[in-house]
Order: sequence, then structure tokens, then C-alpha cells
Amino acid sequence: MYLRKIYLLLCLCILSISSFPAGFAEAEEHSCAYCGMYRSKFGLSWVIITHEDGSSESVCSIHCAAIDMALHPDKTIGEITVGDYETEKQIDADTAYWVLGGDILGVMTARAKWAFESKDRADKFMKKHGGRPANFREVIKTAFEDMYQDTLMIRKKRKPINMRKNQSQ
Repeated sequence: MYLRKIYLLLCLCILSISSFPAGFAEAEEHSCAYCGMYRSKFGLSWVIITHEDGSSESVCSIHCAAIDMALHPDKTIGEITVGDYETEKQIDADTAYWVLGGDILGVMTARAKWAFESKDRADKFMKKHGGRPANFREVIKTAFEDMYQDTLMIRKKRKPINMRKNQSQ
């Protein structure tokens, strides 16, 4: 009788775990290492940095990628991929067609940094939203230059959220 109760309890636990919405565990696994944003919402700017030692970091944006690079200057980077703005497909950051700026606010930055797999789509985006073409080296340099102002912007946006959290505790 006792074993039967344990078995039923175990089955209920397994059943309750398996009833989580599809992708629940995946969303938890794919959050930015620095700000916690989810890949499911920021695939258009998602960056994966793979180091030569085989380790990797997944982050929501070029802003957070720059943070990772600054924190790990001793880690040699093997490859960096970024989400294509339109398809969210991971593409090589070095060969991507980058658009710097424009009228669409970037992820974690005031000056947007968007990647496109094709030059035609990047050009079409710039005609509609502004910005200018750039290469990946320039985009990373700009991310470092923007870091101070972007950090102030992020803190300002999160201040009311943090105040509400503190009041509810």
C-alpha cells in the first residue's frame, strides 16, 4: 500500500512537470547571460559568441556581447553569430550586412545595430528606417562607445520597475 502511494505521487509529479507549456524549459535555457532577456523575444538581435576553447555565451544584443568581450579579454573568440533582423536566423557576424542607427530603437541601445543576411534587405531597411551601412568591426567599436549612455538609459528605464519590486516586498 505504501509503495503504491509513492508510485502515484511520483506519477503525479511527472505528469505535472510534463504539462508545462511547450518551450517553457527552452525559454529558461535561452536567456541573456547579462540582462535576462529571452531569445524567444529577441531573436532578431541574439548573439552567440563561441570561444576557441569550446565555451560559448548567448546574449540578447551587441550591447551585451560587448559586455561579455570586456569581461573576458583573455578568451579568444572563434566565431560570433547574430540574429538576422528579419528572419532571426543566426548568421555570421563578420559577413552580415550591418545597419547602424535608424529610427527603430535598438535592443539595449539607443543607436540600433541590426544585422542582415543580404545586402538587398539591409538597403531596403535603410530606405525605410534610415541608418547607414557598417561592418562588424565598426558595430562592435560603436557598442563600446555607446556603453555609457546606453547603461544610463537602461537604468532609467528599469528604475520604476525596480521601485515597484521593492514596494511589493
